[in-house]
Amino acid sequence: TTMRMRYIPILALGCLAILFASCKKKEVSQDIIIKKVVKKAAPTTRKMSESSWKKVMEWGGESYTVDIHRVADTDLPIVQDEQQNKYYDNRITLKITRADGSIFLDHTFVKADFANLVDDKYGKNGALLGLAFDCIENNNLRFGASVGSPDAMSDEFIPITVTVTRSGEIKSERDTQLDA
Repeated sequence: TTMRMRYIPILALGCLAILFASCKKKEVSQDIIIKKVVKKAAPTTRKMSESSWKKVMEWGGESYTVDIHRVADTDLPIVQDEQQNKYYDNRITLKITRADGSIFLDHTFVKADFANLVDDKYGKNGALLGLAFDCIENNNLRFGASVGSPDAMSDEFIPITVTVTRSGEIKSERDTQLDA
């Protein structure tokens, strides 16, 4: 029993130490924790890539250089694709030069030039996508133009035929022929 008696005071002192330690006043941190609000990047207006095409060709027995250049134009109204991504619309310059360097035609197209040929969907939110030489037909230069979704992964557009006559007149109509 004497052995037990010696351990009781030691046990009691251990319990008292634990009791005092648990009753000790906790320090209060002066740190203020605030959740950081992560700002989403402001949506940026995208540009379609700039493109150029140039070719020398025989037309009506004479040599001409046809030069087509597309560039995004920040002064035109902003358009958007199906996912509401914003894009700058494009300007496309068609320049036809004679062999002597004189200019036969220098015309810049914008989507508004084709407003009577496109529906409201592309008339408002579509972009002037491109202009490409097609062929010489009935002594006229024929080009294919398109107005549609500015998203490079989209294949939604309205095809347009642009004809340049020997007198330099430009005619446009909706292309209803599908290429074979």
